[in-house]
Amino acid sequence: MGDIGRKADTHPIALQVLSNLGGLDALVNNASALGPTPLALLADTECEELEQALSVNLLGPFRLTKALFGALAASARNGRGAVVINISSDAAVNPYSGWGAYAASKAALRHLTAIWAEEVKADGISFLSLDPGDMNTPLHALAVPGADPTTLRRPEDAAEEIVEKLLGTLPNPIARRVAEHQ
Repeated sequence: MGDIGRKADTHPIALQVLSNLGGLDALVNNASALGPTPLALLADTECEELEQALSVNLLGPFRLTKALFGALAASARNGRGAVVINISSDAAVNPYSGWGAYAASKAALRHLTAIWAEEVKADGISFLSLDPGDMNTPLHALAVPGADPTTLRRPEDAAEEIVEKLLGTLPNPIARRVAEHQ
């Protein structure tokens, strides 16, 4: 596939998606980077670590959405609906010490999503920013090495919730067809 944080990989990823699917009704931008690991105070964060978090968490979703925007707009024009879901975090709204690079990039993504939603609502494309909560993932384990996995959400449960929200934004006949194939 490619690295969403690398500008040069954006168009090959978009072409592969469109080649495999033939069109696009929904895009979920889920890739994520913490910045420094172990987590560090902003004063101890290297510029390159912040840059990496911004590249993966903000610029990557922006570039990929922009590259696929025509396909999403075509889907909306054809009555199938179109939705972009950007995965956010509670760190986007809560200032947790040590989470600076990650949180700043997710806050920017959250706001970018809101602006894009406002700009294209007349075109029939929905933009949502969703926080799946703390999940039992390798990323969370990097951020909080001592966390008890039994207190964390299973990624499958979060994914199911995201799919439900996605289906709620698509026209009913499309949503029914997608639900039947789950």
